[in-house]
Amino acid sequence: MKRTTGLLAVVAAIVAMLGACSPYTLTNSEIYNNADLADYHTFRIVTPADGDLPPGMQMVTYYNVTAAIREQLVERGMTEDPNSPLLVNIGLTVKDGVTQVPYTTQVPVYSPGPPPPPLPRPLPGPRPHPGPVHNGLVPYFIYPRAYYWPHYATVTHWVTEVYKEGVLTMDMVNIKEMKPLYSASVSTILDNGDSQLRNLSGIDKAVQVLFSKYPVPVR
Repeated sequence: MKRTTGLLAVVAAIVAMLGACSPYTLTNSEIYNNADLADYHTFRIVTPADGDLPPGMQMVTYYNVTAAIREQLVERGMTEDPNSPLLVNIGLTVKDGVTQVPYTTQVPVYSPGPPPPPLPRPLPGPRPHPGPVHNGLVPYFIYPRAYYWPHYATVTHWVTEVYKEGVLTMDMVNIKEMKPLYSASVSTILDNGDSQLRNLSGIDKAVQVLFSKYPVPVR
């Protein structure tokens, strides 16, 4: 009996050690505007038709990331719906010089009245600035973050760790109100510190970490 107990203790220690050596780290997990994400039962994930993939992200990587995010949300009882007010936006931190676009703070202005379309196409011209640049790195979102991020004074917290190359960030946005609800980031989805993004298995593990503090539990 004592041998069995000792063996279980050793196995538990090994599992804990392997977990501590995980290449993925949750760099931030925050709720904004007092959002209750349990109130949302549907979601839609940003697509390349809504903007541009971050530099260095290939379509296969986009599909792998969105498949992993979709699985996490479905496990929480949510349903994918192209008309959902809840947009899942995806960003990747890349070197500023890679983007090759002039930045501007221009954002579309909506007049009072009915809510805008679920996801208006970015305006032609320079891409809106996606946020502060730190050490030459900037999170580059498929749907420009500046379209919804600057309008809310409660969104003031930026985490330095987000400005590391290869950090994957997920924003939850009430797109009809252009209001950010939640953001989380995981570091790093780059493979061995080079420019290659991790494979499906690695991205799936990274997204599990991304959702590790998500305020709605798995059902």
